[in-house]
Amino acid sequence: MLFAVFFMMMVSLPAYAERLPDFLAKVQPSEIFPGADRYGKPEGKPLVARVYKGEEQLGLVYITTDVVNTRGYSSKPIDTMVALANDGTIAGAKLVEHHEPIMLIGIPQSRVDKFIYKYIGLNFIKNPPQPGVAPGDIISGATVTLMVINDSIQRSVKAVIHQYHLGTDKAVQAGTAAASGEQSAEPAVQTRPRRVANQDKQDILSWNALLEQKAVGHLHISIDEINKLFEKSGKAGVADHAEQGDGNDTFIDLYVALVSQPSIGKSLLGEAGWNNLQKRLKPGQEAVMVAGEGRYSWKGSGYVRGGIFDRIEMIQGDTSFRFTDAQHERVVALSAEGAPAFKEVSWFTIPEGVEFDGAEPWRLQLMIQRVLSVNDKAFVTADLDYELPKGYYVDDPKAPPVEISAPVEPVAAAASAPEESTGIAEDATAEEGVSNQLWKQVWKAKQGQIVVVGIALTILLLVFLFQDWIVRYEKWYDRFRLCFLTFTLFYIGWYAQAQLSVVNTLTLFSAVLTEFHWEFFLMDPLVFILWLFTAATMLLWNRGTFCGWLCPFGALQELTNRIAKKLGLKQITVPHLLHTRLSAIKYVIFFALLAISLYDLGTAEKFAEIEPFKTAIILKFMREWWFVLFAAALLIAGLFIERFFCRYLCPLGAGIALPGRFRVFDWLRRYKMCGNPCQICTHECPVQAIAPEGDIHPNECIQCLHCQVMYHHDTRCPQVVATNKKKQKQAAAKADQHDAASTQNAQEQVVQFVKKESAISVDK
Repeated sequence: MLFAVFFMMMVSLPAYAERLPDFLAKVQPSEIFPGADRYGKPEGKPLVARVYKGEEQLGLVYITTDVVNTRGYSSKPIDTMVALANDGTIAGAKLVEHHEPIMLIGIPQSRVDKFIYKYIGLNFIKNPPQPGVAPGDIISGATVTLMVINDSIQRSVKAVIHQYHLGTDKAVQAGTAAASGEQSAEPAVQTRPRRVANQDKQDILSWNALLEQKAVGHLHISIDEINKLFEKSGKAGVADHAEQGDGNDTFIDLYVALVSQPSIGKSLLGEAGWNNLQKRLKPGQEAVMVAGEGRYSWKGSGYVRGGIFDRIEMIQGDTSFRFTDAQHERVVALSAEGAPAFKEVSWFTIPEGVEFDGAEPWRLQLMIQRVLSVNDKAFVTADLDYELPKGYYVDDPKAPPVEISAPVEPVAAAASAPEESTGIAEDATAEEGVSNQLWKQVWKAKQGQIVVVGIALTILLLVFLFQDWIVRYEKWYDRFRLCFLTFTLFYIGWYAQAQLSVVNTLTLFSAVLTEFHWEFFLMDPLVFILWLFTAATMLLWNRGTFCGWLCPFGALQELTNRIAKKLGLKQITVPHLLHTRLSAIKYVIFFALLAISLYDLGTAEKFAEIEPFKTAIILKFMREWWFVLFAAALLIAGLFIERFFCRYLCPLGAGIALPGRFRVFDWLRRYKMCGNPCQICTHECPVQAIAPEGDIHPNECIQCLHCQVMYHHDTRCPQVVATNKKKQKQAAAKADQHDAASTQNAQEQVVQFVKKESAISVDK
């Protein structure tokens, strides 16, 4: 059933071509354009729909993905509907569809909507935006998603304004002509033949020759230039966090080249590297090289999350895309004579399905971030324009001609002469600048939370280590567990929002299969500490340390169940055979999510919504009603069957239960009579982890230690009661023997005393 549902959902996923007609039926005209009462028919290229109030044209609407093919962190488009008035003012903007994992596991869409609303009222004709600068603050944790939205809105607005002559009389004239069925006259456009890479040019050139011919593109940004670029962005606080050092020092040296062209590819990659590239390339597919040196890393460390290289974006006309780890190949060293040793150098194949022609002009856009505080960062972009020199391409008379467009906007920083190599090792990926120290700043800012959680984990560790002594005090232990679960729910969950998720597990698998970097996993200190503690204790106490003590949603289930019991709500005992079968469901869910994640991590994260953690813990039930209803249904089921979700549906519990098979010790003690004939622990285990035969199922046990309380109970455990009675009889027998021995000894002492006294009397 699970795979059937998955198949139907995959089949029903929308296509990403000409999306506007789909959304016109879903979004009312007044919802996107105030005062509007109807749409016109979709028309033109890029596809737009004119918006009317009666017969008066107010402007037009479009979907950003119909104009610019910008993809998000999930490698899927982010659909934003934008409304433009006749004068070019943005009258409305609305996120209508996305597949971003960050908005599925922690960032509420309301915050993204608030970011998008900042564009309403802006007019890019009167006040052109600074490239890469967003009107609202970037939300920490959703950097790529919001930068993609910002880029797609800015570029699409410019394209639509230009194409439909907004801000001029032609905008309304064209609308009137369209309404009456007339064709508006368009000025003739100039064209030129389409270019293709010259496959016959295969000579081997030196590094300097490639640079001089501009077969290798170069962008150099100094410390002074990057500081000025951030100051120009106008964001408050950037000057207080300026890059330190000599203003002429290199911030980044960035190089790009089309290595699928034989002369460039063989020169840079060498014969062996070129042959390796040819094996990877499919017919008609192209590849580019990216190399960098300096303080700032073009690669960064965040691309392990879903395999996205989020700091670089390829842009050609209205098409833009980011590379993933599937297209990436690391290069140890360039083979061209005189080529410097770069800190980071790789080549990428152009993703399949992307319309890209390497022989036509394109640009690589570098996103540069500056940390202002733990929760705030500033961003600017710099463009490296690239165009194959003459001789490296030929005209293709069979292909449709190319329109000669307006000049490209100036890049943020101009290219300069190549700098001397710094000799840093090729595999060094750590940045020395402020940007790469974000995780350290986060740890420093959360020192208080780290200390509190560290103390709690230390106490929990001591409880497990000395459990045989602690569980003897039944009431004290029960109160301690109640307090600890309350701490887990309110502090770890609702306050610190350190709820672990199966998404973390899937991301870890993805990172291991691509290229692992500690920096990504260190960005959330509490999550990292909890994962480390869970992994370390897994070999000692199975999954119980997390599932039984540190899971906020698990704590919420147990606390609400305790309240239900206090109110006299009757508990349901699931028959053991049925319980065993139902317990397998969570393992099926886990392996299904894992399989989907190997295909597409973003899709797997969407299906991971079977966990109610985001709804109940992260968003505190402030969400769409169907998510709240689902979470509430699980909690209601938990009122009758304690920890219902943990038992049968939790994929995270299944994922961390599997390594528990390799545990080193078995800490839970049992008697020979447990299960035969005694069934007390079997009936009282809160998650039915004890079989009728007395065996504890390690994959289902949550280490609540209730069975250990019973193990030492003086009045409820038959074994303890019998042992105590036996000890009492033995003690009584020993006491009787001791009394008899004492009497005989006293009598002997009396006799000896009498004899002694008699001897003394005789002597006298």
